[in-house]
Amino acid sequence: MADHHDQGAVTLYSGTAITDAAKKNHPFSVKVGLAQVLRGGAIVEVTSLNQAKIAESAGACAVLISDPPRSPAAAAGVHRMPDPTLVKEVKRAVSVPVMARARVGHFVEAQILESLAVDYIDESEIISVADEDNFINKHNFRSPFICGCRDTGEALRRIREGAAMIRIQGDVDGTGNVAETVKNVRRVMGDVRVLNNMDDDEVFAFAKKLSAPYDLVAQTKQMGRVPVVQFASGGIVTPADAALMMQLGCDGVFVGCEVFEGVDPFKKVRSIVQGVQHYNDPHVLAEMSSGLESGMESLSVRGDRIQGSV
Repeated sequence: MADHHDQGAVTLYSGTAITDAAKKNHPFSVKVGLAQVLRGGAIVEVTSLNQAKIAESAGACAVLISDPPRSPAAAAGVHRMPDPTLVKEVKRAVSVPVMARARVGHFVEAQILESLAVDYIDESEIISVADEDNFINKHNFRSPFICGCRDTGEALRRIREGAAMIRIQGDVDGTGNVAETVKNVRRVMGDVRVLNNMDDDEVFAFAKKLSAPYDLVAQTKQMGRVPVVQFASGGIVTPADAALMMQLGCDGVFVGCEVFEGVDPFKKVRSIVQGVQHYNDPHVLAEMSSGLESGMESLSVRGDRIQGSV
């Protein structure tokens, strides 16, 4: 049975998870609608109050607060949710939506972040995983959740758990290599195109192949896209990278905190924001790409990946 009272943001199907969520007065359609307002924007990862202010002034549609490594040894260790003090400072200082990361499965970190009134919670596999078997039941929370995926089945499983927005994740090492992100975005878009051309009778087998809930696979076919907002993340460091993701069919991009390295972080963030907004205009992209090289030279594919082409 479908609920048609949510203004077309997403169609809900009856099931224990959905009906329980409705009882708790955290309607999924409202969370999906909150994520819709971010479409066509760039979400910038920040590790300090100053970076958040730069991101906002450069036109970011939201800031994602990350736990900054406090030492070189800590950079390779366990990453957790950001310090609540930093979250409060950023919330007071900026007017754009504020997101913060919680570890996968760590529902107490999510409870803390929700109590701090963050606008969105990113259940992030990029930081350390707290529960290797279970994700957070996101229907239990008032805040909309963002979850990462590398393929369509993973995206739909996260939506079933209550994710209101999907982050198609590529490179997680901050190398500036966009190839992994392109591969995963193409995989998701390719599955949707295959599904669109499928006979209704074939959707059952396709859902089984994806290991995804049948009703969400059927809904993806009906809508011609994944049912929630989908952003690309990983290796996006130039306006051209951002425009590439948009032309491939994403609704927006995440920009890593490595964009703040170099002499003019405002110009870099601004150029990527413009790249998202004018992704089909090569003249604007050329203008936005001019004079950025000096700030991008530290971001390159690892040497062992390119030795063969030297």
